Amino acid sequence: MSINIGSRLRHLRLAHKLSQRELAKRTGVPNSTISLIESNASNPSVGALKRILDGIPIGLAEFFAFEPERPKKAFYAAEELVEIGKGAISYKQVGETLFGRSLQMLKECYQPGADTGKIPLVHEGEEGGIVLSGRLEVTVGDERRVLGPGDAYYFDSRRPHRFRCVGPVPCEVISACTPPTF
Repeated sequence: MSINIGSRLRHLRLAHKLSQRELAKRTGVPNSTISLIESNASNPSVGALKRILDGIPIGLAEFFAFEPERPKKAFYAAEELVEIGKGAISYKQVGETLFGRSLQMLKECYQPGADTGKIPLVHEGEEGGIVLSGRLEVTVGDERRVLGPGDAYYFDSRRPHRFRCVGPVPCEVISACTPPTF
């Protein structure tokens, strides 16, 4: 059984009402590092994790032993969506924690020209989405397609993929991935 360190850390940080910046200030660990760990883009060493946890404060044993309650909330107002993106791409997540969830739902907004990067994304799971407005170029493996309002995508996330807003207006997408990996 694998433990999602990033989601667990995010849950604890939010439960203690700490921003990533405040936790970084308390620990001397850059908030960019905390962000990478929480998004599961980086796995911390035991020493780095202990240093971060000391800022909450919680011990390593307690960190790995606790099991948060599964979310029971069923409805979310627009202002309750949690921003997990940055810069020219907004990712608003349904629910502040992913614990106990096997699906992650996002409302995405790409500003004109914004993309997920030159290096394709690759991760476990499946993902899909529906374009609400604007035009989104989606590359999956060797396939590339420009999608407009009402068009959709669905693929195995282990295939290299990339998203880019094309055209002069922002592109909005509703997406989901399982298991939650963002």
